[in-house]
Amino acid sequence: MTKGNKLIMDFYKLRVIQIMDKRVWDLPILEEKEDIYHVLSVLGARNHIWIVKNKEDKALLGVITENDVLSILAPKQLSPYVFGIPDIHSLKYGNAKTAADIMTKKLITCSADDDIKSALDKMYDYKLRRLPVVKDKKLIGELTLNQLIRKYYDASQYNPV
Repeated sequence: MTKGNKLIMDFYKLRVIQIMDKRVWDLPILEEKEDIYHVLSVLGARNHIWIVKNKEDKALLGVITENDVLSILAPKQLSPYVFGIPDIHSLKYGNAKTAADIMTKKLITCSADDDIKSALDKMYDYKLRRLPVVKDKKLIGELTLNQLIRKYYDASQYNPV
C-alpha cells in the first residue's frame, strides 16, 4: 500500500467527532416559530440555518438553505384553474410566515461516532455540503465539506504522498 492510499484509508476511518464543529453556540440555529423576516436576515450572513423546536434542548426539526429561500422569493406560477389555497409557500402568496413554513424537514444526519467514509457517502449521495450531527435527535454539531477538505489537506502535509 502506498503512502497516499494509507493516508486516504486513515482519513476514512476518522470519526465525525474528530472533525465536526462542536461549537453549537456558533451554529446558525433558529426556533421553528421564528418570523420569516428574521430568517431572511440570518440567511443574509449565513448560507443555512438549522431549525430546532427550542434553543434549550436543540431538538432538530429541519434546515433552511439559500435554495429554500429562492423558492419563496420566486415561487412557481400557479395555474388560473387552481381552486382553494395554493400549496406553495411564498412571500408573494403570504403563506410563508415562519421558519417552519419553509424548512426542509427530510434531514440526512450523522452521529458523532460515524466514520468519515459513511458521512462522505451521505454527502455525495444526497449532494450535501453539510450534515447535522445529532445524538438522540438533538443537534450537537455539524460536519461540513470545508472541514473535511481542511482536515484532509492538513493530514497530507504531515504525510506527503
